[in-house]
Amino acid sequence: MPKRILIGTVVSDKTDKTVVVKVERKVKHPLYGKIIRRSKKYHAHDEDNAFKAGETVRIEETRPMSKLKTWKVIERVVASKGTAVEADV
Repeated sequence: MPKRILIGTVVSDKTDKTVVVKVERKVKHPLYGKIIRRSKKYHAHDEDNAFKAGETVRIEETRPMSKLKTWKVIERVVASKGTAVEADV
């Protein structure tokens, strides 16, 4: 079974080896038809404490690592403002 991959924004990096990632999705209201935003927070494993709040990251579903952690951070998509992203030149 393929692993799910989501893209979200890091909202907290205070715990050791863990980041909290907020993933937003847009859904259509069942009665009124208006497009509304729904969000959910996921605890993701960050082995090197490399990701900081404000960065956009890609997370992947994995085995349970603790009570709340069942995701791991794969890569950085967009860095936070004021942080340079390493470019392969």
